[in-house]
Amino acid sequence: MVQAIRGMRDVLPPEARRWRVIEEAVREVLHSAAYEEVHLPLLEFTELFARGVGEATDIVEKEMYTLLDRDDASLSLRPEGTASCVRALQENGLLYNQTQRVFYSGPMFRYEKPQRGRYRQFHQIGVEAFGLAGPDIDAELLALSATCWRRLGIAANVRLEINTLGAAPARRAYREALVAYLTPHQGKLDEDSQRRLTTNPLRILDSKAEATQALLAEAPRLPEFVDAESHAHFAELLGMLDALGIHYVHNPNLVRGLDYYTHTVFEWITDDLGAQGTLCGGGRYDGLVERLGGKPTPAAGFAIGLDRTALLHEVVHQDPMAAGADVYVCSLDSTQTAAVLGIAERLREATEARVRMHMGGGNLKKQMKRADACGATWAVLVGRDELDAGMLTLKHLVNGEQQTLSENEAIACIVANQFPGSSG
Repeated sequence: MVQAIRGMRDVLPPEARRWRVIEEAVREVLHSAAYEEVHLPLLEFTELFARGVGEATDIVEKEMYTLLDRDDASLSLRPEGTASCVRALQENGLLYNQTQRVFYSGPMFRYEKPQRGRYRQFHQIGVEAFGLAGPDIDAELLALSATCWRRLGIAANVRLEINTLGAAPARRAYREALVAYLTPHQGKLDEDSQRRLTTNPLRILDSKAEATQALLAEAPRLPEFVDAESHAHFAELLGMLDALGIHYVHNPNLVRGLDYYTHTVFEWITDDLGAQGTLCGGGRYDGLVERLGGKPTPAAGFAIGLDRTALLHEVVHQDPMAAGADVYVCSLDSTQTAAVLGIAERLREATEARVRMHMGGGNLKKQMKRADACGATWAVLVGRDELDAGMLTLKHLVNGEQQTLSENEAIACIVANQFPGSSG
């Protein structure tokens, strides 16, 4: 039997229902703040990510899925969404001297070691804002993400860690100082940190290896290199978070893994999922548009990991998501299936309920078992007598009450979720 590719997993109905709850909640939050949705391609020219994400990052060096097309052009499945979003808006003339607030969702691809909460195909909801340089947009993005956690009922299980990298010159100066300090101790670093020392040394700050962290205890500190303007931006942002009641931890070692970040960086983290605890990450990337060929444009954003957010949602709520149907239509005369299908369709349109039509025949007892199994609240029984009289038999599957009604009366009961005169 052919199986799924390692790291590419199936999201089956129970989990897919939880994903839908999360996606709908996040979309509602973003729509309420007037963010517009964009749809981005899965494949881009590899150059986009090499220039945008950074050639020395782990993503570009060893994690991208890259192929040559028939014209020998190098293409890659997108490992993240921000570079694609910048490319799309820039290519279509939506960035220069404009502000944009957009979001997108979908799968990303990285060749990583699969484990719970980390997959080679993973799903993100990305949120981006362009043309706004002040800390106010940073605060809005953090407030929106905090609202998402509240809507999902997981706010008590996440914490915000935040830092400032300063402007690009400050980051470069710190990088040089860090390399100069660590190079004499290179042999004491863990394997990943030894490789990153010559490619992406700031990522060494993220190392979980105890020996590496011991060395970093005496290393130069990033805040000492951050310029005064960036410190002021960060201080103003923290003041806004305080005013908004958004709690945070200032983590001076937080750098994020992508080269394009400057100034603010942040992560929303949980301790309830083990090692893969980052649900959401983002920050400012004021130089990315220019790096990809556009005019200097301030920008900021974040991405929510849908896979991990769903895992945390399940841990916190520990409830199966509602499945199946609200209304189950039982056909008691196999010769009248077309007529009963029409009734089911009219119920869907009039009630906006999830209406499942019984298929495959069988007696009433079998059909009622199916109705119970799919979690329906109502059963609609349609036989020859009902069709001849232009009526429906409506049964409430929780309390057992049953009435024969006109179609419009049955619709009113389903919408009200009770029979006339009933207390529910």
